[in-house]
Amino acid sequence: MKIFLLFITVVSVCYGCNSKKKSSAAKNGLPSADIQIKSALLAAPLEKRDSCTVYGYSTDTQLVLLRKGTNELICLADDPKVADFSVACYVKELEPFMQRGRELRKQGIKGKQVFDEREKEVNAGTLQMPKQPAALYVYTAKDKDFDPATGEVKNGYLRYVIYIPYATAASTGLPEKPSANGMPWIMNPGTHGAHIMINP
Repeated sequence: MKIFLLFITVVSVCYGCNSKKKSSAAKNGLPSADIQIKSALLAAPLEKRDSCTVYGYSTDTQLVLLRKGTNELICLADDPKVADFSVACYVKELEPFMQRGRELRKQGIKGKQVFDEREKEVNAGTLQMPKQPAALYVYTAKDKDFDPATGEVKNGYLRYVIYIPYATAASTGLPEKPSANGMPWIMNPGTHGAHIMINP
């Protein structure tokens, strides 16, 4: 249960569900585009970092393209409006799902309402999910452990998620909660948002 709650917190931070402002002590202005790119790539596998597409934030905190990549991964820089440091990278086939989540949250829709709306749209065929397993990487740290001047992060934690829409515990052989540290398990089984969680 603790791992489940921790993951929900991480995902909420990463995708803007948490409206808590960053502390002024931890956030000394918006990092430069280069620093946003550098820190966003911390979520990506080492061998893929040179070629990822990266989105970050403009001075008016709008999400903008910072670097056009050539491989299959899209990375998101740390959101300056949300508490603590959180960056993510995911395979490009997940972009419609991720973008729709951002659109809904911008409209003020939050939490389970976002999940329910995307579930409805996927079932209706108006929102596409990947037809094969699709990876998401989330790298987090406390604000005090992120240096916006250099992009360096201390005490960061990397989690792994593999989306497999509509998969179940029975279809994968995975438990619905882990019984050991680092054990893969399936979250939201039987839904559009079914995914394997790996918490090292």
